[in-house]
Amino acid sequence: MDRNFVLYTIVVCCVLLMIVVLPSVADECSGNSCRNMISMPLMDDMKATLKADLDVSNINNHLKAYIEQEIRKSVETAMKDVMRQLIDNKLQEANATIEATILEELKKRIGVTYVRWGRKSCPDGAELVYTGQASGNYFHHSGGGVNNLCLPNDPENGEHQPFANSQIFGAEYMIHARRKQHGMSGNLEFREVPCVVCRRKRRSSVIIVPGRKTCYKDWNAEYKGYLMAAHNDHKKTDYACVDVNAEPFDNKSSYHSDGVLFYPIRTSCGSLRCPPYNAEADVYCVVCSK
Repeated sequence: MDRNFVLYTIVVCCVLLMIVVLPSVADECSGNSCRNMISMPLMDDMKATLKADLDVSNINNHLKAYIEQEIRKSVETAMKDVMRQLIDNKLQEANATIEATILEELKKRIGVTYVRWGRKSCPDGAELVYTGQASGNYFHHSGGGVNNLCLPNDPENGEHQPFANSQIFGAEYMIHARRKQHGMSGNLEFREVPCVVCRRKRRSSVIIVPGRKTCYKDWNAEYKGYLMAAHNDHKKTDYACVDVNAEPFDNKSSYHSDGVLFYPIRTSCGSLRCPPYNAEADVYCVVCSK
């Protein structure tokens, strides 16, 4: 077919399209109704532009829906991230509050107990558990217990027994002018020894440090005194840290009733290295808590 004929036919069709179609579209499009219409060139090689107006409202609707969907997804993702961060922060705050509450409650419940020998009251800040009387086995008994006891002043007594095995006796100070440690009262000889059980809150450890009157760093002194025990000619007993401000149990004196005898003690050099210790010296003690 002749090429010129084909080109002529195309031109004629385009002219007819411009005459028939475009005027009808132009008649229908006016004002805001034309905002969804776009013009695009169809053929411009002949320097006579052929254009068609296309309705893109459907494309706009799809694009708008797509954009709204993407924005919604982004907002949801951002909100989820924000909510997750808020929840994490609140959980951290809640955990911190719970931990602090538990620690505070534990501090209230945790504590240490100790016996203050020679006194009827606890140091300032310590809780009184009970007051009592120092006691233990008779100083010449070969058998039985050797540890000192702090018997409460409000006992719940057992039944009378016929067998002979008495082991619980009171305790007496064996302190007079010739055996009096520095700072202690000299009128305690043959007087009964009081004691008190104390509890210090918010502490987890308690120790008796022999040979010192002050505690080591980061430890707190509950009370200080002197080490005492049975005489070295008597049966062995525990060492007791007797308060430097020792007092009698009451105003009575059971002269030579004996029982547990609290004697002042002193050092002996040899296997005990002097220095750092001194020969024939009093032995301090201090009760420390932490």
